[in-house]
Amino acid sequence: MNCKVMGIVNVTPDSFSDGGKYFTPEEAVRRIRNMVDEGADIIDIGAESTRPGAQALSWEEEWSRLEPVLQLLAKSPLAPRKGTVPTDPRGTVPISIDTYHPETAERALDLGADIINCVYEGTVPRMLEICAQKCGKLVIPVNSLGTVPQGMISGGGGTVPEGGGTVPGGVVAYIDPMIGFGTSREDDLTLLRSIPELAKRGPVLIGASRKRIVKKLTGEKLTGKNLGGNLGIAVWCAMKGASVVRVHDVKETVQALKVVAALESGVMED
Repeated sequence: MNCKVMGIVNVTPDSFSDGGKYFTPEEAVRRIRNMVDEGADIIDIGAESTRPGAQALSWEEEWSRLEPVLQLLAKSPLAPRKGTVPTDPRGTVPISIDTYHPETAERALDLGADIINCVYEGTVPRMLEICAQKCGKLVIPVNSLGTVPQGMISGGGGTVPEGGGTVPGGVVAYIDPMIGFGTSREDDLTLLRSIPELAKRGPVLIGASRKRIVKKLTGEKLTGKNLGGNLGIAVWCAMKGASVVRVHDVKETVQALKVVAALESGVMED
């Protein structure tokens, strides 16, 4: 089992679980550094809430929230993770930007972002072009796979180009079945159970943390009181072949996955 943990940082006043907590650039960067210390492999920064009923932002407003955060990170890059040295590539924690605006994506990659997490199928073709031009990586909705040219997916079944052989990498880093985006509980359960099949098409990223599916399964109504449910889904996804779990509770998820990995392999990390 080799599943990475992506930590969520919402630079918003209205996100469903932590809106307003990290709205200032300084608070956001402080949280990012804490998540790296807790073991996050990737940091995902979003400036527009995607909760049901949230007000859509223009790219200009979205960028006005993101730019100061990226500028602070550019001035003082993230320290290597514990157990690594500055020259160790494992010490580099990639920054992902959660956006469906191509204008935001282009500017974010110019300011040092590594990944664009696109949650809207309609802008995927333009995002592919931007990431190809600027050497960025892309997370796309599963339904967008039909728009992705051969060889642009990293790993999975989409890496066979014309003429045979394999492509060692690609613009599309991960595919996302979009848990909780206009889906019912039954839809979400079906998507989660389909991870092994989805993984044949490419590396899978699952973002179910603190979403309605967790509340529906646990019966707990209060936000932030579903840690056990969130960890249950994260562990399930990792064991079924997900490459990344996108979570709010980084430290606890890292611990849970570490224990499960040790039980599976019989090898304990120091």
